[in-house]
Amino acid sequence: MNDVEAKLSELKEIAVSQLNKCGVSEIDHAQLDGYVNSLKTMVDNHDASLVAAQDPSELETVRRNFVEKKLGITDKDKAMAAITKVAETMSEFKNKNRPAFYYLVAKELG
Repeated sequence: MNDVEAKLSELKEIAVSQLNKCGVSEIDHAQLDGYVNSLKTMVDNHDASLVAAQDPSELETVRRNFVEKKLGITDKDKAMAAITKVAETMSEFKNKNRPAFYYLVAKELG
């Protein structure tokens, strides 16, 4: 296993742990792997693997770059409601794992 694969594996382990603590017992690993692998080019940037849920500009970036571009949902109010709910769900975590955050947002949006 090379360095990038090791870091992605660790990122997924953290995501699974956070998802389990948020009450997700059955995880779609193919979906989660997609979110983890989307960070492959940024795996060395620790901040890129986290969501700063207290920063409104970060949440807007999640809405624009993930919800709108990746999920195809353009309803801003619906998107921000889901993002806000996930931020509250994950409030116990100081460092919110981006793949776990994305997974929960996608789940929230159906």
